[in-house]
Amino acid sequence: MILIWLFFSVMFVIGTDTFLLSPLLPLLQDQFHVSTDMSGWMVSAYALGYALFALIAGPISDRLNRKTVMLWGFAGFILSTFLCGIAPSFAAMCLFRFAAGVSAAFVTPQIWASIPVIVQPSQIIKSMGIATAGLAASQMLGLPIGGFFASFTWHTPFFVLSGCSLILVLILAAVMPDIRPAEQMARPSIFSPYRELFLLPKTSIILLAYFLFQTGNFASFSFLGTWLSADYHLTVSQIGAAMLVLGLGNMLGSLIGSRISAKLGMFKTLTGGMLLMGALYFALPFFPNLFIVETSFFLTFFTAGIIFPLMMGVFQSISPDARGTIASLSNAAMYAGTTVGTCVAGFLYQSAHHFEAVTGLTAILFILSMALYQTISKNGKRQPAVRTQM
Repeated sequence: MILIWLFFSVMFVIGTDTFLLSPLLPLLQDQFHVSTDMSGWMVSAYALGYALFALIAGPISDRLNRKTVMLWGFAGFILSTFLCGIAPSFAAMCLFRFAAGVSAAFVTPQIWASIPVIVQPSQIIKSMGIATAGLAASQMLGLPIGGFFASFTWHTPFFVLSGCSLILVLILAAVMPDIRPAEQMARPSIFSPYRELFLLPKTSIILLAYFLFQTGNFASFSFLGTWLSADYHLTVSQIGAAMLVLGLGNMLGSLIGSRISAKLGMFKTLTGGMLLMGALYFALPFFPNLFIVETSFFLTFFTAGIIFPLMMGVFQSISPDARGTIASLSNAAMYAGTTVGTCVAGFLYQSAHHFEAVTGLTAILFILSMALYQTISKNGKRQPAVRTQM
């Protein structure tokens, strides 16, 4: 369990870097003199780097020591995050954010792939919930802290994050055990595991459902800071503080989600949670005051904390022999969704000048994703192995 909490810490720093741009976006937009739709590329560059290289990182990590892969990826993450703090231009920032995404692609998949190996089957969902809580904690604590440091200068959050990551990677090198593949598998290329996975009919459905969910999720999330600045005239530090409740909800949902899904059932919890999140996102721009907005933040991300580990569990149930590849595939889908969602949302926001155009898109994509997960649920009733491997 000590190692699981170490994974929590890794997810915390990676998550802080992933979500850091949301409260900083209005400040960086002014710093680099770019439009709202162009500013979204500072988020998309990170996501694009992650999405592209996660596809390579998974098969590689399935053949190597996961600890080694994680440490080298973390080292690249530290360097690229530091470079973001000294970026002289918008183009340079996008380049360094892309590099940070590439590096992170070799870190977080090792966590999702290692958990099913190092814990008992009955503890997998709980352990994934703890790791997911690291992401939630980064929203609860990392984003407000990042907003606080950004009140001094926009460079500071990147320097602090890279310094903390350096300390963590040293601890990781000393504490984490080697996690080597059980056997060396002879495959003609690193892409052959993907061909094997996509021969399974449920892989494409699970992947598309997750992609649609994350596209909708990050379409709205990436521009929350911009919306709060425009409609409520909040400063960057106030935006970070406003997102404190968002992270609190996500962390609590991650920690207790396994109990809720045990009572209601995995797919019922998953699809019901997506329906609630879609309704809350859709209604967000119509709420009359900041207090109700904050309440909605809490409920939305409390629900997200519950259903995200379930989504990871669905992915990991596809094939126990290619967990690293599956973890990378899921992360690639997430960041591909982030890239597409942020780009489309930036265009909609710039064109319509109303946040409800973005949240309406999110609601539609959630409904489509929910329908696909319901299809998986029906197939799962005819294939009990999907549940027993969770």
